[in-house]
Amino acid sequence: MSRLSRYIFAQIMVGLVLVTLALTCAVWLTQSLRLIDKIVNRGLPLSVFFDLTVLLLPSFILFVLPIALFASAAFLFGKLTVDREIVVMRATGLSNLALARPALIAAVLTAAACYALSLYLMPATYRSFKDMQFQLRADYSSVLLREGIFDSVRKDITVFVRARADQGELHGILVHDARDPQKPVTLMAERGILLQTPDGPQVVMIKGNRQEVNERGQVSLLYFDRYVVDLGLTGQAPEARWPEPRERFLPELLWPDQTVAGDRFYHNELVAEGHRRLITPLYPFAYVLIAVGVILAAPFSRRGLFVQIAIAVALVGATEGAGLALNNMAAKLPFLAPVQYLTAALPILLGIG
Repeated sequence: MSRLSRYIFAQIMVGLVLVTLALTCAVWLTQSLRLIDKIVNRGLPLSVFFDLTVLLLPSFILFVLPIALFASAAFLFGKLTVDREIVVMRATGLSNLALARPALIAAVLTAAACYALSLYLMPATYRSFKDMQFQLRADYSSVLLREGIFDSVRKDITVFVRARADQGELHGILVHDARDPQKPVTLMAERGILLQTPDGPQVVMIKGNRQEVNERGQVSLLYFDRYVVDLGLTGQAPEARWPEPRERFLPELLWPDQTVAGDRFYHNELVAEGHRRLITPLYPFAYVLIAVGVILAAPFSRRGLFVQIAIAVALVGATEGAGLALNNMAAKLPFLAPVQYLTAALPILLGIG
């Protein structure tokens, strides 16, 4: 690699690191806001917050790396063009391919990092994240029940506790159970106790009533001395849950276990995610070639490169949008799975051409 190529390569890599850090921090901050509630209002230690957010970082980095490389390459080649350094470089006999070579080397390194993230680091850390989230959700007494607040422990169960005492004793309990949308149930009790059982947390309600509304809007009222409410949070170990597509490794995605009901039902979604894992690391090549190709092919203009940069950004946005659309379609129409590769292959082929 010549001194000039090393200079371009170094500038691209510095820009890549800076833009990646900036974008990762921005995405990390926006996503971590939903976890702050568990720290501020639900009594979790700060170390848990950092553990959860750090486990999400590989997912963020995989998303921002191709975009960061595009931004770095577009900025550098735009600057070289505006400062007329490209003119000088071409005068020394360098072709467009020679000028683009440092950017392509950076794309190779970025793609290698993306493959490491996509095939191993992201599924491994996201699986740890879901396991930790699962355990925190099961530890209902320390995380989800708060005094004087209506807590949605699930999307269909809301619990209110007026006061909590030692050893899990509760006072002034209200539970709204809408797991059956046709027959929502509301339970109220003077006091109760929270129990951790092998089947998950349960609330034993003492001296209260059960109100149920039927399909015709009629209310039935039942008084009880003792009533047990299953909160629907499993007490099984994290290993017993069905792993989501994002926390699976490539063989588990491309070849789902047909003996597992969840794998059979979501077979197409799993295979589509597997192909996406292979396609995403190719985007650095596509985005670099879009940035470099559009800028180097443009004639010099004193008005700058606003139009060229806008075209490159539009092409990258279209590529990203097409990739997401095809991935969603492939989850429903399996024969479209190989078509997803065109979203990365077409910009690469056109850029090389």
